[in-house]
Amino acid sequence: MDKISLSPEAIERVYKKIDQSLAVVRERLGRPLTLTEKILLGHLDDPANQELNPGKSYLALRPDRVVMQDATAQMALLQFTSAGIPEAQVPASVHCDHLIRAHTGADNDLAVANDENFEVYEFLRTVASKYGMGFWKPGSGIIHQVVLEEYAFPGQMIIGTDSHTVNAGGIGMIAIGVGGADAVDVLVGSPWEVLYPKQIGVKLTGSLSGWAAPKDVILKLAGILTAKGGTNAIVEYFGEGCASISCTGKATITNMGAEIGATTSIFPYDGRMKKYLDGTGRSFASDLAEKNVSLLTADPEVASDPEKYYDRVIEIDLSTLEPHLVGPHTPDLVHPVSQMSADVDKEGYPEKVSAALIGSCTNSSYEDISRAVDVAKQAKANGAKVSIPLLVSPGSEQVRATIERDGLIQEIEDIGGKVLANACGPCIGQWQREDTPNGVDNSILTSFNRNFPKRADGNPATKAFIGSPETVLAYALAGTLKFNPLTDEIKTETGSFKLNAPVPAPELPPNGFIKGDEGYISPAKDPDSVEVAVSDDSKRLQVLKAFEPWDGNDFIDLPILVKAKGKCTTDHISAAGPWLKFRGHLDNISDNMLIGAVNAYNDSVGKTKNALTGEEDKAIPETARYYKANGTRWIVVGDENYGEGSSREHAAMSPRFLGAAAILTKSFARIHETNLKKQGVLGLTFADPADYDKVAEGDRISITGISDIEPGVDLTATLTHEDGSTDSFTVKHTLSDEQIEWFKAGSALNKIKQDLVSL
Repeated sequence: MDKISLSPEAIERVYKKIDQSLAVVRERLGRPLTLTEKILLGHLDDPANQELNPGKSYLALRPDRVVMQDATAQMALLQFTSAGIPEAQVPASVHCDHLIRAHTGADNDLAVANDENFEVYEFLRTVASKYGMGFWKPGSGIIHQVVLEEYAFPGQMIIGTDSHTVNAGGIGMIAIGVGGADAVDVLVGSPWEVLYPKQIGVKLTGSLSGWAAPKDVILKLAGILTAKGGTNAIVEYFGEGCASISCTGKATITNMGAEIGATTSIFPYDGRMKKYLDGTGRSFASDLAEKNVSLLTADPEVASDPEKYYDRVIEIDLSTLEPHLVGPHTPDLVHPVSQMSADVDKEGYPEKVSAALIGSCTNSSYEDISRAVDVAKQAKANGAKVSIPLLVSPGSEQVRATIERDGLIQEIEDIGGKVLANACGPCIGQWQREDTPNGVDNSILTSFNRNFPKRADGNPATKAFIGSPETVLAYALAGTLKFNPLTDEIKTETGSFKLNAPVPAPELPPNGFIKGDEGYISPAKDPDSVEVAVSDDSKRLQVLKAFEPWDGNDFIDLPILVKAKGKCTTDHISAAGPWLKFRGHLDNISDNMLIGAVNAYNDSVGKTKNALTGEEDKAIPETARYYKANGTRWIVVGDENYGEGSSREHAAMSPRFLGAAAILTKSFARIHETNLKKQGVLGLTFADPADYDKVAEGDRISITGISDIEPGVDLTATLTHEDGSTDSFTVKHTLSDEQIEWFKAGSALNKIKQDLVSL
């Protein structure tokens, strides 16, 4: 069966299921519903008996589709193929977008990727072919843009093995980023579990104008909520301002909801979504959406009294919104462009812009490229070009082919820009950068979504700032962070000129999209004829061995592998960039575990003390392997929002593989905490965050009460210091009954196998 097809019948089934479930939910709740509640609770596995307590209940849901990108799909599909299921139980697709390195240009970079990653691509293609999944070849496009163009429709619920799956919330659906083990749950036909999110309502008034772009809405919100302010919450946009933003503009906003930790974000259905569906060949979907508007918008009472229905309400006036830059090193450090010059002086940021990058899954639509090209045309008319690398990543082959036909690529090249392959490229660290040596302090501007240290180019000294495509291009032309596009002029060899704000760009190409070399491969009609092979001596792929189940004992006198200080994202725990090539080989990729973590005791990066030998300044992965070889499990202690960022489950699987018993932090990012649970690692938080300070170098730690572990029942941690003294304090967990079974079995996958055997 070709799983890509979106038939009217399939969409009708989704709306019918939502309608039936909401009839039960409305009777139980007896009140009006937000849009979030309609779509989320409309996908309940058991609406009559599901506990409905936001922030506390775990919802059992039935997503409509699973999407996977090539880096995370490797581990997800290695887990899935070991489960013994003959076919994916829901529509699913694999998209090859992460492993293409940006270097010389689209054609050559794609050829290099196909050669370097042939083994991995063949594994993914054959698994997809054998198990009834769609496969998108390298060069087809970035997963989230392709999903928006091909699979997305209002009211649908999907999960994807990438944190920016939330991009599809821009078309009025629930789209949630997960780890690969979560995807396996759905692929084998089990319900998928998530903590019932709270709701943040964002009221948009007015309309965007001038230099302000949809990107500035989410950059503004990031400054309000911070990088963890949306954790375990869904952000629902409402108000008359929503209709003033295109569908792809809405997707830009929901895409970066991942940067505030939100479970997902969503916009109500409107005419801009209908226009996009019609323009991308899915008028049958918009016709059905028009007939089911009541399911795709909040009840009227919600807008009239939002404080009654949302846990928090924030209002943003689009008419007064100024363009922003955020960064460096975090997406919630906000600078309105009028303030940027002063902030450069105050913070000592490198003033010169060394590179500018436009695209990624966040900002690579036809409208985005058109807005940037408006700025490029103004520069060309005034004899200006960029004097730094300007790299543009189209979101999909459909977008690339269309902007080439319409002359937009030529306009970019005319001012010195280079168009890359339809892939993530520098956004995920796949950038073979040669203009700035590693370690040299420099500033870059991107229209991407993430700007952690080393994220784009592997250089910890690079300061990455995020803005809209047109703002990024304006700064690239000026060459300095002290530039204000609203007021300042750009110098040329013959004088200077001032940029005008980009004119409103077409949200869809006036002459329609063209497909280009689409690159889609249907699953095999004869699955038994397809062989999935993983070589025993492969450096890229490794068949998984099941983790050992819990032995039933408390954790006693375990060494602390490292006490991490400050921001410790999944990039710090399991770096991307050159390590992406090992995403299908758990042993090899575990050599990058926590190499970016800052040691709280001496501020060294990726180094720790070996508690068994007393050796100082040892590499963290090497130390973990030493403990494992000596039969010693260990614990990591972390700071706030531990595991922020990408959904990569390798940040949980590598610790599990190398012997982690537990991770104890002040707080977790949602996806990472779930990934730890899935792999049988006990995720714990300090009941009193101040107890973090009690953990001293050389301490041993015991976690007791595990033998009687129950949902909502705290455990006890006891530190034994090197002088023999002890400190005890309370630690918390968020395990549900089902998740406790995962822990006992050794992993969620082990539990799935046990359940399948018992059927």
